[in-house]
Amino acid sequence: MLRQIQGRYVHCTTHNTPFDAYIPHPLPPNPPLNLDFLWDLVEQANRALGRLDGLGRQLPEINLLIYMYVRKEAVLSSQIEGTQSSLSDLLLYENVEAPGVTLEDVREVSGYVRALEWGWRRIQSDGMPLSLRLIREVHAELLATGRGSQSRPGEFRTNQNWIGGSEPARAIYVPPPPEELGMCLYNLEAFLNDLPARTPTLMKAALAHVQFESIHPFLDGNGRLGRLLITLILCAEKALMSPILYLSLYFKQHRAQYYELLQQVRLEGDWEAWLEFFLRGTIATADLAISAADRTIELLTGDRQTIGTWGRIAGSALQVHLALSQKPICTIEDLSDRVNLSRPTVSKTLELLTQAGMLRELTGRQRDRIFVYDRYLSILNEGTEAL
Repeated sequence: MLRQIQGRYVHCTTHNTPFDAYIPHPLPPNPPLNLDFLWDLVEQANRALGRLDGLGRQLPEINLLIYMYVRKEAVLSSQIEGTQSSLSDLLLYENVEAPGVTLEDVREVSGYVRALEWGWRRIQSDGMPLSLRLIREVHAELLATGRGSQSRPGEFRTNQNWIGGSEPARAIYVPPPPEELGMCLYNLEAFLNDLPARTPTLMKAALAHVQFESIHPFLDGNGRLGRLLITLILCAEKALMSPILYLSLYFKQHRAQYYELLQQVRLEGDWEAWLEFFLRGTIATADLAISAADRTIELLTGDRQTIGTWGRIAGSALQVHLALSQKPICTIEDLSDRVNLSRPTVSKTLELLTQAGMLRELTGRQRDRIFVYDRYLSILNEGTEAL
Protein backbone atom coordinates (compact mmCIF):
# COMPACT_ATOMS: atom_id res chain seq x y z
CA MET A 1 0.00 0.00 0.00
CA LEU A 2 1.49 3.30 -1.08
CA ARG A 3 0.90 6.17 1.30
CA GLN A 4 3.31 9.04 1.16
CA ILE A 5 6.73 9.80 2.56
CA GLN A 6 6.97 8.35 6.09
CA GLY A 7 8.89 11.25 7.56
CA ARG A 8 9.98 14.76 6.90
CA TYR A 9 13.10 16.41 5.59
CA VAL A 10 15.06 19.11 7.37
CA HIS A 11 17.54 21.32 5.60
CA CYS A 12 21.06 21.13 7.05
CA THR A 13 24.51 22.45 6.23
CA THR A 14 27.96 21.04 6.89
CA HIS A 15 31.21 22.65 5.76
CA ASN A 16 29.07 25.18 3.88
CA THR A 17 27.45 22.39 1.85
CA PRO A 18 23.66 22.09 2.11
CA PHE A 19 21.85 18.73 2.33
CA ASP A 20 18.51 17.33 3.45
CA ALA A 21 18.25 14.87 6.35
CA TYR A 22 15.30 12.53 6.84
CA ILE A 23 13.37 12.30 10.13
CA PRO A 24 10.99 9.30 10.28
CA HIS A 25 7.50 9.68 11.67
CA PRO A 26 6.84 7.77 14.94
CA LEU A 27 5.51 4.22 14.81
CA PRO A 28 3.01 2.71 14.27
CA PRO A 29 2.43 3.80 10.64
CA ASN A 30 -0.30 6.28 9.86
CA PRO A 31 -2.64 5.52 8.15
CA PRO A 32 -2.74 2.08 9.79
CA LEU A 33 -1.39 -1.01 8.09
CA ASN A 34 -3.58 -2.85 5.61
CA LEU A 35 -3.04 -6.45 6.66
CA ASP A 36 -5.96 -8.08 4.84
CA PHE A 37 -3.75 -9.91 2.33
CA LEU A 38 -1.04 -10.65 4.90
CA TRP A 39 -2.94 -12.52 7.60
CA ASP A 40 -2.25 -15.92 6.08
CA LEU A 41 1.47 -15.12 5.95
CA VAL A 42 1.36 -13.84 9.54
CA GLU A 43 -0.17 -17.15 10.67
CA GLN A 44 2.38 -19.17 8.67
CA ALA A 45 5.25 -17.15 10.14
CA ASN A 46 3.95 -17.56 13.70
CA ARG A 47 3.55 -21.31 13.17
CA ALA A 48 7.07 -21.55 11.75
CA LEU A 49 8.47 -19.69 14.76
CA GLY A 50 6.44 -21.92 17.05
CA ARG A 51 7.88 -25.05 15.45
CA LEU A 52 11.40 -23.68 15.75
CA ASP A 53 10.89 -22.65 19.36
CA GLY A 54 9.34 -26.03 20.17
CA LEU A 55 12.37 -27.74 18.70
CA GLY A 56 14.58 -25.59 20.90
CA ARG A 57 12.62 -26.51 24.02
CA GLN A 58 12.71 -30.27 23.37
CA LEU A 59 16.17 -31.05 22.02
CA PRO A 60 18.83 -32.16 24.49
CA GLU A 61 21.34 -30.70 22.01
CA ILE A 62 19.77 -27.21 22.11
CA ASN A 63 22.90 -25.64 23.60
CA LEU A 64 24.87 -26.92 20.61
CA LEU A 65 22.37 -25.31 18.25
CA ILE A 66 22.35 -22.02 20.15
CA TYR A 67 26.14 -21.92 20.05
CA MET A 68 26.26 -22.55 16.31
CA TYR A 69 23.15 -20.65 15.18
CA VAL A 70 24.24 -17.49 17.02
CA ARG A 71 27.54 -17.68 15.17
CA LYS A 72 25.82 -18.33 11.86
CA GLU A 73 23.65 -15.23 12.31
CA ALA A 74 26.76 -13.22 13.22
CA VAL A 75 28.60 -14.32 10.08
CA LEU A 76 25.62 -13.67 7.80
CA SER A 77 24.76 -10.25 9.23
CA SER A 78 28.38 -9.15 9.01
CA GLN A 79 28.64 -10.42 5.42
CA ILE A 80 25.76 -8.11 4.47
CA GLU A 81 28.02 -5.26 5.60
CA GLY A 82 30.90 -6.51 3.46
CA THR A 83 33.02 -8.73 5.71
CA GLN A 84 34.48 -11.82 4.06
CA SER A 85 34.74 -14.12 7.08
CA SER A 86 33.07 -17.53 6.94
CA LEU A 87 31.71 -19.58 9.81
CA SER A 88 34.84 -21.73 9.62
CA ASP A 89 37.00 -18.59 9.94
CA LEU A 90 35.11 -17.58 13.07
CA LEU A 91 35.43 -21.00 14.67
CA LEU A 92 39.13 -21.16 13.85
CA TYR A 93 39.60 -17.71 15.39
CA GLU A 94 37.65 -18.59 18.53
CA ASN A 95 39.04 -22.06 19.12
CA VAL A 96 42.48 -22.59 17.67
CA GLU A 97 43.78 -19.13 16.65
CA ALA A 98 44.75 -20.49 13.26
CA PRO A 99 46.80 -18.44 10.79
CA GLY A 100 45.26 -17.36 7.51
CA VAL A 101 42.15 -15.81 9.04
CA THR A 102 41.49 -12.14 8.18
CA LEU A 103 41.62 -10.74 11.70
CA GLU A 104 39.75 -7.48 11.17
CA ASP A 105 36.82 -9.26 9.53
CA VAL A 106 36.64 -12.08 12.03
CA ARG A 107 36.92 -9.72 15.01
CA GLU A 108 33.92 -7.88 13.62
CA VAL A 109 31.95 -11.11 13.44
CA SER A 110 33.12 -12.12 16.91
CA GLY A 111 31.81 -8.78 18.20
CA TYR A 112 28.36 -9.62 16.85
CA VAL A 113 28.41 -12.94 18.71
CA ARG A 114 29.43 -11.17 21.91
CA ALA A 115 26.72 -8.51 21.46
CA LEU A 116 23.93 -10.99 20.75
CA GLU A 117 24.87 -13.18 23.69
CA TRP A 118 25.08 -10.10 25.93
CA GLY A 119 21.63 -8.82 24.89
CA TRP A 120 20.03 -12.25 25.20
CA ARG A 121 21.51 -12.73 28.68
CA ARG A 122 20.34 -9.28 29.84
CA ILE A 123 16.81 -10.07 28.68
CA GLN A 124 16.64 -13.70 29.80
CA SER A 125 18.59 -13.64 33.06
CA ASP A 126 18.40 -10.01 34.20
CA GLY A 127 14.88 -9.25 33.01
CA MET A 128 15.94 -6.06 31.25
CA PRO A 129 13.16 -4.64 29.05
CA LEU A 130 13.59 -3.52 25.48
CA SER A 131 15.07 -0.08 26.01
CA LEU A 132 17.59 2.48 24.84
CA ARG A 133 19.85 1.37 27.68
CA LEU A 134 19.83 -2.20 26.36
CA ILE A 135 20.53 -0.95 22.82
CA ARG A 136 23.51 1.10 24.03
CA GLU A 137 24.91 -1.83 26.02
CA VAL A 138 24.60 -4.19 23.06
CA HIS A 139 26.25 -1.64 20.78
CA ALA A 140 29.14 -1.30 23.22
CA GLU A 141 29.72 -5.05 22.98
CA LEU A 142 29.33 -5.06 19.21
CA LEU A 143 32.06 -2.47 18.66
CA ALA A 144 34.31 -3.30 21.61
CA THR A 145 37.07 -4.56 19.30
CA GLY A 146 37.91 -4.47 15.61
CA ARG A 147 36.66 -1.98 13.04
CA GLY A 148 34.43 0.62 14.60
CA SER A 149 35.99 0.43 18.05
CA GLN A 150 36.98 4.09 17.68
CA SER A 151 33.40 5.10 16.83
CA ARG A 152 32.21 5.67 20.40
CA PRO A 153 30.78 2.22 21.23
CA GLY A 154 27.64 2.45 23.34
CA GLU A 155 27.09 6.17 22.70
CA PHE A 156 24.50 7.73 20.45
CA ARG A 157 26.10 9.92 17.85
CA THR A 158 26.55 13.68 18.17
CA ASN A 159 27.67 14.07 14.56
CA GLN A 160 25.86 13.67 11.27
CA ASN A 161 26.28 10.37 9.45
CA TRP A 162 25.06 9.16 6.08
CA ILE A 163 24.86 6.09 3.82
CA GLY A 164 26.69 6.02 0.50
CA GLY A 165 28.62 8.84 -1.12
CA SER A 166 31.57 10.89 0.05
CA GLU A 167 29.47 13.54 1.81
CA PRO A 168 25.84 14.03 2.91
CA ALA A 169 24.96 16.03 -0.20
CA ARG A 170 25.90 13.02 -2.36
CA ALA A 171 24.55 10.31 -0.07
CA ILE A 172 21.96 7.66 -0.85
CA TYR A 173 20.35 8.32 2.53
CA VAL A 174 20.92 10.86 5.30
CA PRO A 175 19.38 10.00 8.72
CA PRO A 176 18.21 12.55 11.30
CA PRO A 177 20.67 15.23 12.45
CA PRO A 178 22.00 14.76 16.01
CA GLU A 179 19.66 17.33 17.54
CA GLU A 180 16.65 15.30 16.36
CA LEU A 181 17.87 11.93 17.66
CA GLY A 182 16.50 12.29 21.18
CA MET A 183 12.83 12.45 20.14
CA CYS A 184 13.25 9.78 17.45
CA LEU A 185 14.77 7.36 19.96
CA TYR A 186 12.23 8.23 22.65
CA ASN A 187 9.43 7.35 20.21
CA LEU A 188 11.16 4.11 19.20
CA GLU A 189 11.54 3.03 22.84
CA ALA A 190 7.87 3.79 23.45
CA PHE A 191 6.86 1.66 20.46
CA LEU A 192 9.02 -1.24 21.67
CA ASN A 193 7.11 -1.11 24.93
CA ASP A 194 3.66 -1.06 23.29
CA LEU A 195 2.99 2.65 23.47
CA PRO A 196 0.65 4.03 22.26
CA ALA A 197 -0.79 0.55 21.58
CA ARG A 198 0.16 -3.13 21.60
CA THR A 199 1.78 -4.36 18.38
CA PRO A 200 2.00 -8.11 17.66
CA THR A 201 5.54 -9.42 18.09
CA LEU A 202 6.47 -10.22 14.48
CA MET A 203 5.02 -6.92 13.30
CA LYS A 204 6.89 -5.09 16.04
CA ALA A 205 10.19 -6.71 15.07
CA ALA A 206 9.67 -5.89 11.39
CA LEU A 207 8.61 -2.27 11.93
CA ALA A 208 11.23 -1.54 14.58
CA HIS A 209 14.01 -2.82 12.32
CA VAL A 210 13.13 -0.33 9.59
CA GLN A 211 12.73 2.48 12.11
CA PHE A 212 16.08 1.77 13.72
CA GLU A 213 17.82 1.71 10.34
CA SER A 214 16.14 5.00 9.43
CA ILE A 215 17.24 6.66 12.67
CA HIS A 216 20.79 5.24 12.34
CA PRO A 217 21.63 6.42 15.87
CA PHE A 218 25.30 5.35 16.05
CA LEU A 219 28.35 6.34 14.08
CA ASP A 220 28.97 2.72 13.09
CA GLY A 221 27.37 -0.70 13.44
CA ASN A 222 23.78 0.37 12.75
CA GLY A 223 23.04 -2.30 10.16
CA ARG A 224 24.27 -5.16 12.31
CA LEU A 225 22.60 -3.83 15.45
CA GLY A 226 19.32 -3.28 13.59
CA ARG A 227 19.28 -6.93 12.54
CA LEU A 228 20.32 -8.04 16.01
CA LEU A 229 17.39 -6.03 17.41
CA ILE A 230 14.99 -8.36 15.55
CA THR A 231 16.30 -11.35 17.50
CA LEU A 232 16.20 -9.51 20.81
CA ILE A 233 12.57 -8.50 20.25
CA LEU A 234 11.56 -12.09 19.45
CA CYS A 235 13.33 -13.33 22.58
CA ALA A 236 12.07 -10.53 24.85
CA GLU A 237 8.47 -11.25 23.83
CA LYS A 238 8.93 -15.02 24.21
CA ALA A 239 8.30 -15.77 20.53
CA LEU A 240 11.64 -17.57 20.84
CA MET A 241 13.20 -18.76 24.07
CA SER A 242 16.66 -18.75 22.50
CA PRO A 243 18.27 -16.87 19.58
CA ILE A 244 18.13 -19.65 16.99
CA LEU A 245 16.61 -17.78 14.02
CA TYR A 246 19.31 -16.60 11.60
CA LEU A 247 17.11 -14.24 9.55
CA SER A 248 20.16 -12.53 8.06
CA LEU A 249 20.47 -15.53 5.72
CA TYR A 250 17.30 -14.38 3.92
CA PHE A 251 18.43 -10.75 3.94
CA LYS A 252 21.78 -11.78 2.47
CA GLN A 253 20.18 -13.92 -0.23
CA HIS A 254 17.90 -11.02 -1.20
CA ARG A 255 20.27 -8.19 -0.35
CA ALA A 256 19.30 -5.77 -3.13
CA GLN A 257 15.58 -6.19 -2.42
CA TYR A 258 16.21 -5.82 1.31
CA TYR A 259 17.83 -2.40 0.91
CA GLU A 260 15.33 -1.34 -1.77
CA LEU A 261 12.37 -2.10 0.50
CA LEU A 262 13.86 -0.14 3.42
CA GLN A 263 14.08 2.92 1.19
CA GLN A 264 10.67 2.24 -0.32
CA VAL A 265 9.11 2.40 3.14
CA ARG A 266 10.73 5.77 3.83
CA LEU A 267 9.82 7.44 0.57
CA GLU A 268 6.52 5.77 -0.36
CA GLY A 269 5.17 4.33 2.88
CA ASP A 270 4.88 0.81 1.50
CA TRP A 271 5.11 -0.95 4.84
CA GLU A 272 3.05 -3.86 3.56
CA ALA A 273 5.64 -4.80 0.90
CA TRP A 274 8.32 -4.81 3.58
CA LEU A 275 6.15 -6.87 5.93
CA GLU A 276 5.47 -9.46 3.22
CA PHE A 277 9.22 -9.73 2.59
CA PHE A 278 9.94 -10.01 6.33
CA LEU A 279 7.27 -12.66 6.93
CA ARG A 280 8.38 -14.76 3.97
CA GLY A 281 11.93 -14.51 5.26
CA THR A 282 10.87 -15.63 8.72
CA ILE A 283 9.04 -18.67 7.34
CA ALA A 284 11.88 -19.67 5.01
CA THR A 285 14.60 -19.19 7.61
CA ALA A 286 12.72 -20.98 10.41
CA ASP A 287 12.08 -23.95 8.11
CA LEU A 288 15.77 -24.06 7.13
CA ALA A 289 16.86 -23.89 10.77
CA ILE A 290 14.54 -26.78 11.65
CA SER A 291 15.82 -28.83 8.71
CA ALA A 292 19.43 -28.13 9.67
CA ALA A 293 18.70 -29.11 13.28
CA ASP A 294 17.07 -32.38 12.20
CA ARG A 295 19.99 -33.27 9.93
CA THR A 296 22.51 -32.28 12.59
CA ILE A 297 20.89 -34.48 15.24
CA GLU A 298 20.59 -37.37 12.76
CA LEU A 299 24.30 -37.04 11.93
CA LEU A 300 25.41 -36.83 15.57
CA THR A 301 23.22 -39.79 16.57
CA GLY A 302 24.41 -41.92 13.68
CA ASP A 303 28.07 -41.19 14.38
CA ARG A 304 27.61 -41.99 18.08
CA GLN A 305 26.05 -45.32 17.19
CA THR A 306 28.97 -46.11 14.88
CA ILE A 307 31.52 -45.18 17.56
CA GLY A 308 29.65 -47.32 20.07
CA THR A 309 30.67 -50.44 18.10
CA TRP A 310 34.42 -49.75 18.42
CA GLY A 311 35.08 -51.83 21.51
CA ARG A 312 37.54 -50.59 24.16
CA ILE A 313 38.29 -47.28 22.42
CA ALA A 314 34.59 -46.41 22.18
CA GLY A 315 34.43 -44.68 25.58
CA SER A 316 37.27 -42.26 24.80
CA ALA A 317 36.00 -41.76 21.26
CA LEU A 318 32.53 -40.83 22.49
CA GLN A 319 34.04 -38.25 24.85
CA VAL A 320 36.00 -36.74 21.98
CA HIS A 321 32.95 -36.84 19.70
CA LEU A 322 30.86 -34.98 22.28
CA ALA A 323 33.52 -32.28 22.53
CA LEU A 324 33.63 -32.00 18.73
CA SER A 325 29.86 -31.63 18.55
CA GLN A 326 30.21 -28.66 20.90
CA LYS A 327 33.10 -27.10 18.97
CA PRO A 328 33.64 -28.76 15.59
CA ILE A 329 37.17 -27.38 14.97
CA CYS A 330 39.94 -28.38 17.35
CA THR A 331 43.56 -29.27 17.99
CA ILE A 332 44.88 -32.26 19.90
CA GLU A 333 46.02 -30.00 22.73
CA ASP A 334 42.68 -28.25 23.01
CA LEU A 335 40.71 -31.49 23.04
CA SER A 336 43.04 -33.11 25.56
CA ASP A 337 42.39 -30.25 27.99
CA ARG A 338 38.64 -30.27 27.40
CA VAL A 339 38.00 -34.01 27.76
CA ASN A 340 40.74 -34.68 30.33
CA LEU A 341 42.38 -37.42 28.27
CA SER A 342 46.08 -37.80 27.46
CA ARG A 343 47.31 -36.34 24.21
CA PRO A 344 48.33 -39.77 22.80
CA THR A 345 44.82 -41.07 23.48
CA VAL A 346 43.21 -38.03 21.87
CA SER A 347 45.58 -38.25 18.90
CA LYS A 348 44.76 -41.92 18.33
CA THR A 349 41.03 -41.21 18.64
CA LEU A 350 41.18 -38.38 16.13
CA GLU A 351 43.00 -40.63 13.68
CA LEU A 352 40.25 -43.25 14.01
CA LEU A 353 37.52 -40.63 13.54
CA THR A 354 39.34 -39.33 10.47
CA GLN A 355 39.68 -42.82 9.00
CA ALA A 356 35.96 -43.34 9.59
CA GLY A 357 35.24 -40.27 7.45
CA MET A 358 33.87 -38.17 10.30
CA LEU A 359 36.78 -35.74 10.58
CA ARG A 360 39.19 -34.02 8.22
CA GLU A 361 42.67 -32.72 9.06
CA LEU A 362 43.18 -29.21 7.70
CA THR A 363 46.91 -28.49 7.79
CA GLY A 364 48.63 -31.54 6.28
CA ARG A 365 51.32 -31.18 8.95
CA GLN A 366 52.63 -33.67 11.45
CA ARG A 367 52.63 -31.12 14.27
CA ASP A 368 50.06 -28.56 15.41
CA ARG A 369 47.37 -30.29 13.40
CA ILE A 370 43.82 -28.96 13.19
CA PHE A 371 40.82 -31.25 12.82
CA VAL A 372 37.31 -30.38 11.68
CA TYR A 373 34.07 -32.33 12.10
CA ASP A 374 33.47 -31.94 8.40
CA ARG A 375 29.93 -33.18 7.76
CA TYR A 376 28.63 -31.38 10.84
CA LEU A 377 30.23 -28.10 9.84
CA SER A 378 29.00 -28.53 6.25
CA ILE A 379 25.41 -28.45 7.45
CA LEU A 380 26.03 -25.35 9.54
CA ASN A 381 27.97 -23.65 6.74
CA GLU A 382 25.05 -23.69 4.32
CA GLY A 383 24.45 -20.16 3.04
CA THR A 384 27.48 -18.60 4.74
CA GLU A 385 29.69 -18.41 1.67
CA ALA A 386 31.21 -14.94 1.38
CA LEU A 387 29.48 -12.54 -1.00
